[in-house]
Amino acid sequence: MSETKSRRKKKGDFDEAAELLSALNDLCAEKNIDIDFLLNALETALITAYKRNFNSAQNVRVSIDKTTGQYKVFAQKEVAEKVEPGTEQLYISVEDAKKLSGEYQVGDIVDIEVTPRNFGRVAAMNAKQVVTQKIREAEREQVYTNSTKILNDIIPGRIRRMDDDNRVFVEVEIEKDDGTETVEALLPGDEIPKSEQPPKRHYAPNMRIMVYVSEVRGGNKGTQVVVSRTHPNLVKKLFIREVPEIASGLVEIKSIAREAGSRTKIAVYSNDPNVDAQGACIGKNGIRVNQISDELRGEKIDIVKWSNDPVELITASLSPASVLNVEINEPEKMAVVTVPENQQSLAIGAGGQNVRLAAKLTGWKIDIIKPGDQKEEITEDAEETEE
Repeated sequence: MSETKSRRKKKGDFDEAAELLSALNDLCAEKNIDIDFLLNALETALITAYKRNFNSAQNVRVSIDKTTGQYKVFAQKEVAEKVEPGTEQLYISVEDAKKLSGEYQVGDIVDIEVTPRNFGRVAAMNAKQVVTQKIREAEREQVYTNSTKILNDIIPGRIRRMDDDNRVFVEVEIEKDDGTETVEALLPGDEIPKSEQPPKRHYAPNMRIMVYVSEVRGGNKGTQVVVSRTHPNLVKKLFIREVPEIASGLVEIKSIAREAGSRTKIAVYSNDPNVDAQGACIGKNGIRVNQISDELRGEKIDIVKWSNDPVELITASLSPASVLNVEINEPEKMAVVTVPENQQSLAIGAGGQNVRLAAKLTGWKIDIIKPGDQKEEITEDAEETEE
């Protein structure tokens, strides 16, 4: 009778282990997680559980059969010439080791099965805990990995909510192996252009916007995707999307200067003499640049022709103002630009914006004067102070 009970117990243990393994395989297939990842984590957890519940002094390892799901606990003992009293759980004598296998030598590790009779209950309890934890970790890792694929790119999003700190939370979709996944991205409050902040905020729940993925943060609390509406690369990526000549490399964006929510200047260059870089970016009847401007909530966009000649580039960068003369100081990268008297305000722009953006676009410090004025060197920093 005892033999019958023993057989039933072994059969029950086997069925329980097989069911656990089957459930783990199904879960891994559903979550796209490697079964070895879970089994290794479970083995580690069972070692801890064994030491906590049965024998904390032993060095042990746990083995889970990947075919049957059966788990076994092995005490690991080092072969020694002599085993001192009190160290029997850590060492085994050469004589006793050779009874198990004649090949053991001093210093070898011997595995001795010590699986407790009721270890199945402990294993089941720990399995549930470990599997839940590891699945969460694996899912977080997958979200982080997939999110890094969209770093430094633009993606469409839908505004989900806003908070009192002027932050906007945007719902975006990221690609994964078996489809897409929706995550919540953060548009920080200080990333919102002043012209779009309260009381003139242009954002509202469920509004759809394009955002630039500027940062992907990983951590124990999950992945945080940080997006931007002020980054110059948002404008660059929008032009790549709207202008086939830029996407193909026929036209290059050489430089961008932006004050988000207000005005952007871009300098473009054509690698094909038959392609007009400015015309390609503007589009027929302005359709291409207008679509980008609309996406940026009416932000003005000046498209100028890039030139390696600083005089030509500076002249173009001050558009829409006319320029009479440009004198440059090459070593200090400073330029004194003479404009008609009636064009001076236009060249400088409201609050110095036009000349400030021109300086950023060209990399030159620019001083605007009218005919007859004494030439003074005004740096870009000074212009910003005047604003």
